[in-house]
Amino acid sequence: MRGSYTTLRQAVERGEATFTQAVEEFLERIYRENPRLNALLEVYENEALEAARRWDKAVQEGAALPPLAGLVYVHKDNIAVANHRLGAASRILEGYISPFDATVIERLKAAGAICIGRANCDEFAMGSSNENSAYGPVQHPQLEGYVPGGSSGGSAAAAAAGFCHVALGSDTGGSIRQPAAFCGLYGLKPTYGHVSRYGLIAYASSFDQIGPIAAALEDLIAVHQTIAGFDPKDATTASVKPEPFSPDLPPPKRWAFLLPEGLHPQVETAVGALMRKLGEAGFFVEQVGFPYWDYLIPTYYILTTAEASSNLSRYDGVRYGYRTKNPATLEALYARSRSEGFGREVKRRILLGTFVLSAGYYEAYYTRAQKVRRLLYDYTETLFQQYDVIAMPTSATPPFRLGEKTQDPIQMYLSDLLTVYANLTGHPALQIPIGNFVGLQVMGPLFTENRLFSAAYAVATLDK
Repeated sequence: MRGSYTTLRQAVERGEATFTQAVEEFLERIYRENPRLNALLEVYENEALEAARRWDKAVQEGAALPPLAGLVYVHKDNIAVANHRLGAASRILEGYISPFDATVIERLKAAGAICIGRANCDEFAMGSSNENSAYGPVQHPQLEGYVPGGSSGGSAAAAAAGFCHVALGSDTGGSIRQPAAFCGLYGLKPTYGHVSRYGLIAYASSFDQIGPIAAALEDLIAVHQTIAGFDPKDATTASVKPEPFSPDLPPPKRWAFLLPEGLHPQVETAVGALMRKLGEAGFFVEQVGFPYWDYLIPTYYILTTAEASSNLSRYDGVRYGYRTKNPATLEALYARSRSEGFGREVKRRILLGTFVLSAGYYEAYYTRAQKVRRLLYDYTETLFQQYDVIAMPTSATPPFRLGEKTQDPIQMYLSDLLTVYANLTGHPALQIPIGNFVGLQVMGPLFTENRLFSAAYAVATLDK
């Protein structure tokens, strides 16, 4: 039953399919393709089949079904699911079993969704290619030898390969949107504070957001509207309920396009063609200068590594996870457990974050970066006084080859140039596939996810 959840639900209601058949087809595809892709680290076969049979029985008995009954999803390995491994794709959490569900998992369960597995990712969500996992890189589902993007590359690869209807990822600087673009999918980074982070392993707490990745826009919307909203377990969530969405809502009319220099020709051609189509369809489209391109990556990496160095200090070999063997002293226990348990990229970011927070450099780097972050937010708010949405490519390049950038961290960091902007300001951003593994992302004012969904429907209509 490959296709959208909406299609499956309608077929079940007509008696032409069952949820159990759909789960069995997903499982068959997983066991056939996952050994090659390495997208999933764990498959919840028995639980998924049991849940599907339960909903099929409810259908037979004529019982009312919850809104997402039978929707199949996977979750990134940094989102807690009770009684299952939770590892952030790192050795440091080797053997750790989560005793509780993340809030997003609780809400999806209550809505009837079925979790079918745990997705691979870059270690502690630090990466842009899903090559930093302790369990090996994830392969692109359609382009052999290419990366699926990161850090939610396992989630994106699973959704693109047809392992599920929707995949949950986390987005700190583009880790939902960039892999969604590389895999030809939709991906949403919600407004900061719109979705609870309770049960998400923290990378950079003032940036992280959980969001959905899906091939079908309606599935992504349904999941977002289920998981969004205030959570008393997360003090950063806002008391803003998601408004009901209808595809008939009028799309945004005034589009500001931000286009940096150096775009790959494939990206530049696709975005330029889309801008022309929007103009011909009656939208007001204007390319707007952006004076802060050079500041985005330095600001992002100063702030996120600073938060990461603090958040990751809890992994010390004492309370849970990996512990080195036969340490001579307590200091050796700490040092060796962390040295052996963390991968190279995580160590690099911890060291950088510790440096920018040190007494001699705090004001020069961290404080200044916070001021730039505020400047970016204020500038963005002025743009939204003139335009309904801000649009730009999701990535400056199409997918790149496995190993192409692993030896040059700076080049890898620069691949986040176009996505970190929305995380720095906290605004919502939606990745929209526009063909040949090229993506367009649209940003809107705070809590205007529905405006972004309308924009996506408008873009899809242009090709019909």
